[in-house]
Amino acid sequence: MQTINRIGVIGAGAWGTALAKHLAEKGLETRLWAYEREVVDAINGKHENPVFLPGVALPPSLITTGSLADLTEQSEGLLFVVPSHVARPVLRELVRSLSTRIPFISATKGVEEDTLNLMTQVMTDVLPPAMQRDLMVLSGPSFATEVSAGKPAALCLAGSNEGLVKTFQAVLMTPAFRVYADSDVLGVQIGGALKNVMALAAGVVDGLDLGHNARAALITRGLAEMVRLGIAMGADPRTFYGLSGVGDLVLTCTGALSRNHTVGVRLGKGERLET
Repeated sequence: MQTINRIGVIGAGAWGTALAKHLAEKGLETRLWAYEREVVDAINGKHENPVFLPGVALPPSLITTGSLADLTEQSEGLLFVVPSHVARPVLRELVRSLSTRIPFISATKGVEEDTLNLMTQVMTDVLPPAMQRDLMVLSGPSFATEVSAGKPAALCLAGSNEGLVKTFQAVLMTPAFRVYADSDVLGVQIGGALKNVMALAAGVVDGLDLGHNARAALITRGLAEMVRLGIAMGADPRTFYGLSGVGDLVLTCTGALSRNHTVGVRLGKGERLET
């Protein structure tokens, strides 16, 4: 099994910062790319991300940069953790910085707004053909604040290259951060994207005070819809009964930290979304 010691994390939002913290504390040489200059300076100078993960102390060994070229030159594997609506432009900039083939993990959930493409489909459009064979997806029930606090979490890592998946499974794994190998890249992404829609609906149910019975019914029937769509798109239906499916669905539809559920609650109470 290949040994990986240097990891680059692209995206310094809450989830990207939490993953970078996790890897740095495990002892890997970890670099984090941030778009915002103030985030770069704050993490390097004060070891905190006050914009996206405030109040969480980050290890001094975590290096943050605003240069994708610097990040890629120093990394043996990349985690892509930017919001889905800016994935394509960031990937295009990244390609200009690549000088060699490098394993690539998407930890971004959702679809591209204009095309409805999943993240690996966007990556296939942009990344060099040699890198497309090494694409992996990390997904599952994982609130960033809990992961950054060292609380237990379990996720799945999916990819078509079994050996590479096992290598990065070992890179990511700790006693509190469990990673399970999978091969259904499509199904894992579909689950991670559709659970957000169900969480909005579950939040509306709670905002209308329709009760626990109604919320349980919505989650259960929502899962059935996810499975049917997944099958139609070519995914393995069994994937939706695992961490990236029902696991993430339950967390996002019930957890107080879920942004989608929170928005749904507010809508159910009659609030209007600001545009």
